[in-house]
Amino acid sequence: MTSWLRFAAIGAAVSSICPAAPATAGEAVGLASWYQLPGRTACGGRHNPEAMTAAHRSLPCGSKIKVTNIANGRSAVVTIVDRGPFVRGRIVDVSRGVARHIGLIQRGVGRVRVARL
Repeated sequence: MTSWLRFAAIGAAVSSICPAAPATAGEAVGLASWYQLPGRTACGGRHNPEAMTAAHRSLPCGSKIKVTNIANGRSAVVTIVDRGPFVRGRIVDVSRGVARHIGLIQRGVGRVRVARL
């Protein structure tokens, strides 16, 4: 079996075992990372790395979202307090406290589902 055929077979097997559930209206699925910056947020408050907060490009400050780690099912309700992420391909940046709670702290980046509440 050629290597590309082997990889295709492995990919098909993995996708059949754990298919990515499609996002519904008001939801998005993508990459999240965690961040910790000193100083003030774009919404005017001081950044607290242990608070249940996040940065989003377009949601209004003060919005509540539910962030779920797709790999382990852990979730957290967080408040949007900042703008970002500024890295291509990411949909949300979460605080260190959120990352610890949902299991992203070690890897730093992971696939999440974001739902607006």
